[in-house]
Amino acid sequence: MEHDWYTLDELARQLGRDSREILKLANRGRIPGRKMGDDWQFHTSEITQWLEQEMHAYTDRELAILESTHRSEDEDVDADVPVSSLLTLDTIEVPLQARTRVSVLESLVELAGRTYQIWEPASVLKAVREREETFSTAVENGVAFPHPRNPLPESIGEPLIAYGRTFTGIPFGAPKRQMTDLFFLILCRDSRTHLQVLARLGRILQLPGLLEELRQADDARSSYDVICKADNQVSETEVE
Repeated sequence: MEHDWYTLDELARQLGRDSREILKLANRGRIPGRKMGDDWQFHTSEITQWLEQEMHAYTDRELAILESTHRSEDEDVDADVPVSSLLTLDTIEVPLQARTRVSVLESLVELAGRTYQIWEPASVLKAVREREETFSTAVENGVAFPHPRNPLPESIGEPLIAYGRTFTGIPFGAPKRQMTDLFFLILCRDSRTHLQVLARLGRILQLPGLLEELRQADDARSSYDVICKADNQVSETEVE
């Protein structure tokens, strides 16, 4: 069972930051938390959602710190290569035959179901759709990271990633109404693994030329090779 609340010091360790910096952010209302007497407490689900929005502007070093402090404890995840260990050829579709946000999500959940690790596909799809309706996971570079708002340990078996690329961009709720064509569905059993995977994906997509390589890959095999190569490259990169 996941820890529900962080103290100030616990959150500082999880984020790899000085506790004085976290205290300053909390006092300014820049980070979600509740003051109980003289002490701050931070709910894990609120911190997860806050990080999901914040990390899109993180540098590689900041993402690397976040990734290292959220290393997965799930035995089904290779903590050193959390993306390629959760992605298979069966969970990739290029081109992804979808023209709307709903059809993208339906196609990605169907892809994930090829692994037989989706025990309740209707519940997973409902949770992913609700997350997108609350706040889109699309970012400015044409990428989206659909996922449930909260982990679904009762609906999925092993954690996994499903990836698809549409050959033309579609409206997916990105800032400035930009179109989206690269989609990574993330399904994890716990928030710790989810944040580690999201941080690693962020680092991968920051690699020079990576987005162009993905858009030039015209089938599942070449897309898989591009992602795995990038994942290994990030894994070998030491961040001081």
